[in-house]
Amino acid sequence: MSEDGVDAGPDAAFEALLGFLKESRGFDFTGYKRSSLQRRVQRRMQQVGVGAFADYLDLLQVDQDEFTHLFDTVLINVTGFLRDPEAWRQLQEEVVPQLLATKTRDEPVRVWSAGCASGEEAYGLAMVLAEAVGFEEFRRRVKVYATDVDEDALSTARAAAYTDKDLQALPAEWRDRYFERTGTRHTFRGDLRRSVIFGRNDLVQDAPIGRLDLLVCRNTLMYLNAETQAEVLRRFHFALNPAGVLFLGKAEMLLSHGRLFLPVDLERRFFRKADRGDGGGRLGAAAGRVPARTGTQEALDDETLRQSPLATIVVTPDEVVARINQRAEAQLGVSPREVGRRFTELELCHRITGLRSAWEDVRRHRTSMWQHEAEFTRSASETLVFDVQIVPLDAGTADGVPVALYFTDVTRYRRMTAELQSAHRQVETAYEELQSTVEELETTNEELQSTVEELETTNEELQSTVEELETTNEELQSTNDELRSMNDELRDRGVALDRANDFLESVLGSLRTAVVVVDTGLIVQAWNGRADDLWGLRSEEAVGQHLLNLDIGLATDEVRPLVREVLQGTPPREDPLRLEAVNRRGRTVQLAISISPLSGRERPGGAIVLMDQVDAPGTPAATP
Repeated sequence: MSEDGVDAGPDAAFEALLGFLKESRGFDFTGYKRSSLQRRVQRRMQQVGVGAFADYLDLLQVDQDEFTHLFDTVLINVTGFLRDPEAWRQLQEEVVPQLLATKTRDEPVRVWSAGCASGEEAYGLAMVLAEAVGFEEFRRRVKVYATDVDEDALSTARAAAYTDKDLQALPAEWRDRYFERTGTRHTFRGDLRRSVIFGRNDLVQDAPIGRLDLLVCRNTLMYLNAETQAEVLRRFHFALNPAGVLFLGKAEMLLSHGRLFLPVDLERRFFRKADRGDGGGRLGAAAGRVPARTGTQEALDDETLRQSPLATIVVTPDEVVARINQRAEAQLGVSPREVGRRFTELELCHRITGLRSAWEDVRRHRTSMWQHEAEFTRSASETLVFDVQIVPLDAGTADGVPVALYFTDVTRYRRMTAELQSAHRQVETAYEELQSTVEELETTNEELQSTVEELETTNEELQSTVEELETTNEELQSTNDELRSMNDELRDRGVALDRANDFLESVLGSLRTAVVVVDTGLIVQAWNGRADDLWGLRSEEAVGQHLLNLDIGLATDEVRPLVREVLQGTPPREDPLRLEAVNRRGRTVQLAISISPLSGRERPGGAIVLMDQVDAPGTPAATP
């Protein structure tokens, strides 16, 4: 307990929690307003059922996933397309055209959306600028940098995909022009998306993005305390170009930062960068009130002026150089011989652009004036840069006023600024290249994933094909076994058939009777040796020929009716037909011809013609 009876424990525990977050995760919340920050942390503590900050710190140490839930609660990502429509209308109709009017068609346009959350504000700025310069100019000139400290929000922003509800605030023609439908979501145009660069940036800790024409930071500063706000605004002032514009949220006024930003439209929170040069009128006024000095004091003043680290020239009301100090001699190349000459005759007036006109304005209006970064070429190889302050020294007379010119050498700062800007450009270029590389790697990863899936599918298809081929091979093997078995059976049958044919030929050849077998068309199917001997035709010549067309000495006209009758199913005659014929030797012989049917399933399949030679009428030839 403290002396006034208030327990200081919770504040100390809360500060310890903030210190732990800074050390472990790099989030510095010390610049946030304690009341709102503490309220959000307590809301998360209530959700997980923790009552004390120390207990919640213990929970963070053992549960790494709790960091994500805490940051989602503290870093409220409340955003949307074209929030505060009147302010966005003025941005589109007045602010952006005025910014573009100060640039040539080849100059880049750089915009920073600080605290972009899920990206709606950044894409809104991209659409406003694309409407102003056209798609071709936008792709060539415009860069929209969008930053936040919430990685989850940045991941959502990089995807650039939004629902119908998210796009309700946009005009219908903008939805059609800038978004492409992908399933249930709308994706921002890819060719314009490449000009919107997302990255992590902590406004409290990280360096700002430089050379900006427009800086949008809406409803973010209000979460920071006064000291942190002042530091962030100084960084914003450094980041903006001289004609740059700052666009804030409705809750942010900048009433105490008039030296940095001047209001363009206070109601809609547009501010322009202010010139930070300090007025010098107070110095002249103070000089006018100095009492009369003694000789010693004047000598002291002369020595002070002579030894001053600033190059100084004093000009009388009648335009004559009255004083020159050592620094002016060394840096500006003027010498004591110049004292007494007219100021306008000094080479210095002609070698520093605008110096003479500025000096005349001070004499005319009797107010101090600054001329920043005035270049003075001292030699072919050396150019110095000065901030020149021109101050009226007293009220003067009706004819004129004495004027002092103070030359502050800023050459080294100019060089350092140029090097810093070059370093910034290199960092930004590297950041853009890194962002592009990351996006290319993500695209390549997606393509590789797709290729892997296709290969897996192909592998499954090949596996299925292999299984089908194995099954087919087994079936072919089975069929081959069956064919081999059938071949063996056919071979056995062929052997049996050959034996039967040999036996039949042996039987037919052993008969003393001429035997001729014909089919139903009277085509000779068999012709034995006795028929060959009787008629003089070999089996090869007779088989396949029509019986009635054979050139043999037999009257076939008498045989034909008998064969036809047998083929038609008529029972054969019991006694043979006796005919006279001429054998192969030309001798007349007597033949006894018998015709028998060749058995078939329903009708005779042919006929068997038996021709026996008889020695005498009524007596058949002997048979074996």
